[in-house]
Amino acid sequence: MLVVTAVAAEADSVAAGLGPGGDPEVPLPGGFTLRRLAGRSAVVDVLAAGVGPAAAATATATALAAATLGARAPLGTPVRPYDLVVSAGIAGGFAPHAPLGHVVVSDALVGADLGAETGDGYLAVEELGFGRSVHPVPRTLTERVAGALAHGGQPHVVGPVLTVSTVTGSADRAAELAERHPGAAAEAMEGFGVAEAAAAYGVPVVEIRAVSNAVGPRDRAAWRIGPALDALRNAFRLLGSTVFPTVPVDPEESSS
Repeated sequence: MLVVTAVAAEADSVAAGLGPGGDPEVPLPGGFTLRRLAGRSAVVDVLAAGVGPAAAATATATALAAATLGARAPLGTPVRPYDLVVSAGIAGGFAPHAPLGHVVVSDALVGADLGAETGDGYLAVEELGFGRSVHPVPRTLTERVAGALAHGGQPHVVGPVLTVSTVTGSADRAAELAERHPGAAAEAMEGFGVAEAAAAYGVPVVEIRAVSNAVGPRDRAAWRIGPALDALRNAFRLLGSTVFPTVPVDPEESSS
């Protein structure tokens, strides 16, 4: 399994949640480095890919290509094809659906601003006749992740996670996104890029985000980054011994 975060702090929370133990570093082409969490109930590679969908897609595709080609790390441990990709981190939550400290489990990863503005409103790339802006998550995968969090007492919600290149900073923009994407639970900057890379290699993908702030006007005093990282760590603690050892799932199964 491959877990992709934007920054090292998120990767640290994921690794801490999955349990104690040595984390060998596996170099990849392009200067990327995997942290291999060996000795857990499931072997997990964690990759801090950088901020934004382009960086996330590039790093994820590099890791998937190396695994598919059977590249070997200097440690002598083979990099094997992945059966699941997880985009993980903290995010803004759409109030009141996704409160601070809750974990969001995606049922779709959405490129929220991948389209065109017209005189009649926004058109997604599907409406323009090319490309895609939505990657559904296999329903059983979403249900298994949400079920494990519920069983462990971790507050969570299920819904689409939107990927944007510019973080929302106004109430009007938050309302526009919520209207355009009914049921949206969170907004982040990497998930769609991760999903594009995973889809190219036929690997199922899910996004797991802990809510650190509300989507809308930027109010740094109201951000709760520390508690969100704690919630992310707890989510991976719960999933590391339940859902992750039981993958794969059927990548062709739609959540719709």
